[in-house]
Amino acid sequence: MHRDRIDAALAARLVAAQFPEWADLAVVAVEVNGWDNRTFRLGDTMTVRLPSAEGYVQSVAKEHTWLPRLAPHLPLPIPVPLALGAPNDEYPWPWSVRRWIDGHLATPGRIGDLVAFARDLTGFLVALRLADAAGGPAAGAHCFFRGAPLAVYDAETREAVEALGSRVDGDGATGAWDAALAAPWTGAPVWFHGDIASNNLLVDDDGRLAAVIDFGTCGVGDPACDLVITWTLFHGESRETFRSLMPADDAMWARARGWALWKALITIDSPDVTPAVSAEAARIADDVIAEHLAASVGVGP
Repeated sequence: MHRDRIDAALAARLVAAQFPEWADLAVVAVEVNGWDNRTFRLGDTMTVRLPSAEGYVQSVAKEHTWLPRLAPHLPLPIPVPLALGAPNDEYPWPWSVRRWIDGHLATPGRIGDLVAFARDLTGFLVALRLADAAGGPAAGAHCFFRGAPLAVYDAETREAVEALGSRVDGDGATGAWDAALAAPWTGAPVWFHGDIASNNLLVDDDGRLAAVIDFGTCGVGDPACDLVITWTLFHGESRETFRSLMPADDAMWARARGWALWKALITIDSPDVTPAVSAEAARIADDVIAEHLAASVGVGP
């Protein structure tokens, strides 16, 4: 099913057919939609969330099961599942209804104090790691292998380095990637979010971190993937604050650099991104490579 066919009218028909008690509520697309799912306001207090492709369907049942169990252990609001929708002749996959969470996407212009934001996010991620992981979904295809060994993306990363040529420091990128592969996770599996990024973090009207959303790539495994925001959002004092408060050893930072580098490298030349996004990915890759080189001579993390 093509993403463009998943619109408010479809969402309204699904709600009316399966949850008639909500049939009279307005269904309106949210201001900024994601790639994995299409989200719509349902009245004033709920949302309808529809996977945009088959690859994202597994997250529906996963989040419905696990988010209520995680919520009591976390210091910030996360999505609250209210109902599960079923496939029908119009829409081929399961879908969900959730409670609406007030807030704004945590873009740099919306964040009031980036250092305070770094502290609050660290507190959330530490609490997430400490939540009981027994029986949780082990890292794998359902989370696009976030939390799993980085080797799953080895070929893709090396191919990207070769394809980019002089657009990236190939030796530096390969060195950072090799270092990440050589630093495997040896601890007990813990909860990770899998996509800690500005568009999955909400701030309130004062610019404080208010909620964490979109747990579609969550699971139980290696939490290094949750540290990528070190390079995608933080800089200067906020980056150092996040780094100093996060319980992570040198090996975890090496893997975190690997996660950030993989995503940046495959984004730089992607036909699906704007020139601005490509340039930002190149900046992230340069930052990660520079930090790897500094770490390799005993400077920095």
